[in-house]
Amino acid sequence: MTTTGNTTTTAATAVTGERADLLVALEKQRHFLRFTTRDLTDEQAAQRSSASELCLGGLIKHVASVERLWAAFIVQGPSAMPDFSAMTEADFARRADEFRLLPGETLAGVLAEYAEVARRTDELVASLADLDAAQPLPKAPWFEADTEWSARRVLLHVVAETAQHAGHADIVRESLDGAKSMG
Repeated sequence: MTTTGNTTTTAATAVTGERADLLVALEKQRHFLRFTTRDLTDEQAAQRSSASELCLGGLIKHVASVERLWAAFIVQGPSAMPDFSAMTEADFARRADEFRLLPGETLAGVLAEYAEVARRTDELVASLADLDAAQPLPKAPWFEADTEWSARRVLLHVVAETAQHAGHADIVRESLDGAKSMG
């Protein structure tokens, strides 16, 4: 994705206005998240550096998974989401693995997957017929009942989620070796 003035160009097309603004905001947060992994080995990307379970490779995996899931929600609605009310302990354990770089996974691999997810999301934003198109949220304890989110609202949520985890990643990286994303 490239941005010139008020136009953002994805691999597929040029977008302007609100769509360009959403894509620029999302790309800025993606950049800060990816930047926390610069010059790291796979071992460092898998290392916990605080009391938290978080590691940098796992944060990249999680954010890619969340972005992929929400992009599918925009198109398919709640059927794209897991049935949170029926999740088992094993399901929650698998979701917890999103926050870890597992044996056989590499930082380069999770970054490549994240780049592919980002590319597909950018193309979706560029091609959506209507940012106001809404889908009902799935039933989950953390969602207000009988609520719909527009594609716009979902994208704002993805920007916020990415920014939040970029902040987590910055703390993890600073605790790991003193490197900072900003400042």
